[in-house]
Formats: sequence, structure tokens, C-alpha cells
Amino acid sequence: MIWNTPAHSTTAPLLGSPASPDRRPRSTWTPGASRPEQGSSPREGQRLHPLSRRQIEDHLQELGDLYADTSGGGPQAWNQARGAYLRQLTTDVRRPGFELLIAESTGMTGCAHGFPVRGDGPWWAGSDGHLPGHLLRLAADGRLFVISGIHVPSRVRRQNPDRAWNLARRMQKRLLTDHGIAVAVTLVERSDRGAAEALRSWGWRYVDGGTARTVPLDPFRVLVLEI
Repeated sequence: MIWNTPAHSTTAPLLGSPASPDRRPRSTWTPGASRPEQGSSPREGQRLHPLSRRQIEDHLQELGDLYADTSGGGPQAWNQARGAYLRQLTTDVRRPGFELLIAESTGMTGCAHGFPVRGDGPWWAGSDGHLPGHLLRLAADGRLFVISGIHVPSRVRRQNPDRAWNLARRMQKRLLTDHGIAVAVTLVERSDRGAAEALRSWGWRYVDGGTARTVPLDPFRVLVLEI
């Protein structure tokens, strides 16, 4: 699972200071007109829609650029993380039920993706032994969704993360409702505090591992989201 982290981190879910200037035009407001919602992602400014597998293949370079623009580190780190992200994405897109959702205004401004899971797998790399029994039971019943990435500009984390119209919250909810699933799960490296803090600000909570293979020094933390 690959996440974008803030610029001070060299690991790679979620966001961070953009590597390039924000290219979107600033919104305008005319006196006498209704004032738009203020914050990082007003509803009317960010249109959400899924991409088909073919469309994902056609937009791989743009998705890679979005990932790099929302990742931290220097150019070398961006290139390495971008390549790893695209390799993982081309693998995940073949999973049954995989969905990649993009946000657009005048261009692509964010994306989120994931897939439903079953109790007998396949899961994502590194997940084996991390999930507690109650999540495995949800998976066995077809009621669990893995969100494998949310990639948005750092302002989406900084500004109004608790509002329902926050871009990250809208995308994660849309992924679940599109599949009729109410519970999502993800893994975050314990050292990646920026990603964990962002997820928690968007409504995720920690779940302690309860499997026999989970050890106290496990490098990952499990987070769960319920809508």
C-alpha cells in the first residue's frame, strides 16, 4: 500500500505539500451572489467520477504526475515513489471490483482507489497477519473494502478535514457507497505519522491487531473507517 506523506517525510498515503504550484485558477465571488462554501474542497469545485480500466491505462502518466505532485521529498524521491506507485497501480487495477475515483475541476485534483476483499483473499502486499478477527469476518461476508490510496494536495489535510465536503472524505465515502460497503480498512507504517494523522482527521480510527501473527513491534498500524 502506497501513501503520500508530508514534505518532511521521505516515505510514501496521502498528501503533502505539492511539488509544483497549484495550477487551478482561484475562485471568484461577485458581490450580491451567494458565497460559495469556504475550505479545501467545496462541492461545486470538485467533480468526482470513476475511471474504467481502459481510462486508467490511458491516464497513467497523469496519475503518476498527480502522485508525484502530492508527495514529499526531492526530485529523486518523486521519481522513485512515482515509479513504485504506478507499478502497484497496474497490479491493483486487475483486482475484482477495483475502482479508481478522480476529482476534477479544471484538471485532475485528486484520486482515491481501492477494492472489495473476501476472507480468502487476495489481499494486498504486506497485509498478511495484520487484521483482527472481526475484520476478517467482515471480509468473509463481502462487507469489507480496502482503500489503498488517497492522493490529494496538502491543503485538503490542513483545511476543514472534519467537514463532509472535504475532498478526501468525499472520495473515501464515494468508494464505499459505490460498492454498497460500510467499512473500509487500510494499513499505515507506524513511522508514517503524517499519513496516520491525515487519515484520523478524515474519520479513520486505529484498530489493534488481534491475530496470533501480530507482534508488538509490528511495523504497521491498521486503521478502519465506517460510514
